[in-house]
Amino acid sequence: MRRLLPTWRQPAQVVVTAFALAILAGTALLMLPVSSASGDVTGIVPALFTATSAVCVTGLIVVDTPLYWSTFGEVVILGLIQIGGLGIMTLASLLGMLISRRIGLRMQLNAQTETKTLGLGDVRQVVSGVVRVSLIFEVVTAAFLTVRFAVGYGEDWGRAAYHGVFHAVSAFNNAGFALFSDSLMRYTTDAWICLPIAVAVIAGGLGFPVWFELWRHRRRRGSRWSLHAKITLLVTGALLVIGTFAVTIAEWNNPETLGPLGVPGKLLAGFFHGVMPRTAGFNSLDVAQMESGTLLVTDILMFIGGGSAGTAGGIKVTTFALLAFVILAEIRGEPSVHVMGRKLTPSTQRQALTVALLSVGAVMSGTLILLTLTQFRIEQVLFETISAFATVGLSTGITADIPPAGHLVLVMLMFIGRLGPITLASALALKNRSRRYELPEERPIVG
Repeated sequence: MRRLLPTWRQPAQVVVTAFALAILAGTALLMLPVSSASGDVTGIVPALFTATSAVCVTGLIVVDTPLYWSTFGEVVILGLIQIGGLGIMTLASLLGMLISRRIGLRMQLNAQTETKTLGLGDVRQVVSGVVRVSLIFEVVTAAFLTVRFAVGYGEDWGRAAYHGVFHAVSAFNNAGFALFSDSLMRYTTDAWICLPIAVAVIAGGLGFPVWFELWRHRRRRGSRWSLHAKITLLVTGALLVIGTFAVTIAEWNNPETLGPLGVPGKLLAGFFHGVMPRTAGFNSLDVAQMESGTLLVTDILMFIGGGSAGTAGGIKVTTFALLAFVILAEIRGEPSVHVMGRKLTPSTQRQALTVALLSVGAVMSGTLILLTLTQFRIEQVLFETISAFATVGLSTGITADIPPAGHLVLVMLMFIGRLGPITLASALALKNRSRRYELPEERPIVG
């Protein structure tokens, strides 16, 4: 044990362990009789699945959230969503700052790993900034939703505020948990509900580094945009347009989705479902009734995900864009990769390739196992697997019908997807080795 204990001081291992402990604590709380509406003890698999889905800000459910869980259970889920969205190391660092007005070096390293901070000198600013950005968007979104629930639907102000806060936190953290059995299908054409939630989802999915840079650029007009911010904003905008256009066109005449709606309703619902694959699991249309082409487009958008170092999942838009630039450079026969006036380092290229391939491996492995355990069609299973790994939460409605062994597979996929395959792989490696020599070069045939 003495030989193993020092290895747990590595930042990646601390982050993974902290998230695992948060999930176990959430599981224990959800298993309490007070957490269920019936007062019964919840089984370990449903409790573990729900806790993992909340901490990993996914939104997949095996029990009906508003019907199965009590108010206490819903508050536990809300707390787990906020913890998972902000990040456990971020919260621990913030607590240390509040108590002692400083963060120790070890905690800074852990927070740096979790928040993808580039330098230790930025950690304090990043930690406090993450909390400020989160609270601003959550409070504003909650205010809009609270007024709409109270004025537009006659809910008393206390209940309206509860619904507003819950859905605002769930939206900004890209969790997708809803307090309605049909998610947001009853509000398909209500722009006062759908648009604030969509904006919060986009804001959370951009990633905190982008928001810090937007704020800095606002204060310093002449400051240069970083490559990360430019790629994230451009690719996010492009994917939102593509997603909205694809869903709207494909589902325009589908009698089970957009068909019965008027033109404004179709455009609103199409935009909403173009946003949700940014890794938020809300739906205002029945996903199970969507066309196969729509499901495939959604699979692609979910796998790409949102911005890095935020509440979104997937391989991230920067990874997707960098791989596209690497391919373009190779096709052109260029000796190095240049992106928007900057040269891409070989280590960044390797990291993007590693993230993409490990992610493909995780999704394919999960899909194969679930196909073996269930009788569902491959498009349903693949959709479910990508949704779990990319921490999206959208589903064709098969989650509850998957056997317990399949639920555990989805739990692992959500955990890997929230932490990132590289972070998890680094945490599992007991030693970090540095190569002190190079072997002779040889070039195998590629392609």
